[in-house]
Amino acid sequence: MTMRQFPTPEEIVSKGARGILTCWKKEVKCGVGIKRAEQLYAAAMSSIGLTEGLTAARVQLELLLEEFDLYMKQEEKIMNDVMQILEKIPGTAEMLTIPGVGIVTIAGFLAEIGDINRYDHGQQIIRLAGLNLVENSSGDRKGKTGISKRGRSRLRALLFRCILPLVAKNEEFKALHKQYTTRSQNPLKKKQSLIALCGKLIRVLYTLGTKQKKYNANDVLGPVRQAQLQQAAA
Repeated sequence: MTMRQFPTPEEIVSKGARGILTCWKKEVKCGVGIKRAEQLYAAAMSSIGLTEGLTAARVQLELLLEEFDLYMKQEEKIMNDVMQILEKIPGTAEMLTIPGVGIVTIAGFLAEIGDINRYDHGQQIIRLAGLNLVENSSGDRKGKTGISKRGRSRLRALLFRCILPLVAKNEEFKALHKQYTTRSQNPLKKKQSLIALCGKLIRVLYTLGTKQKKYNANDVLGPVRQAQLQQAAA
């Protein structure tokens, strides 16, 4: 909105903080106030800005904004199409009950693995993603243990991108991450914990998708929940 109505520092200064806020309030009812408008005004006052070629700059910005609008419309259409496809696949509605997991993750997950019911257990999908642990040894040398990375890299990347916000916002995965990294025996480094949680997410998705049952926090936490209850009782 700002780039459309007053794109240059000169125009921002001419509007003033109150004028900027008035324009914002026409379309945005909450989340913006005079402090934010004053910050923008102060930045425009101290900016060297553009002094030449302003007409060409405005035209270029208008074209970029039109391109942005087109991309947004295309994304909306694609997401509607994806949602219609997912609604026809049994188990996807249950997968989407996981707090923090959205349409893009589920669509990408199913696009990589295909029919989830053709797998006997979640561990097969973990191997497909290359998240299974292997020991890097040669001859008499015993190397470190790490993930194989022999599976589908796009699936592995999709899961890793999904697990980062899950650890931050999903209470169960946040608790598991804390338990993995702070336990007294064999504590994991943060990245190791995230990789382990990617495997956990696969198992949860597999269970919800094949059994068509909704997300249950107690089922996800398992022993961690029991330990928390014991600590609370003590």
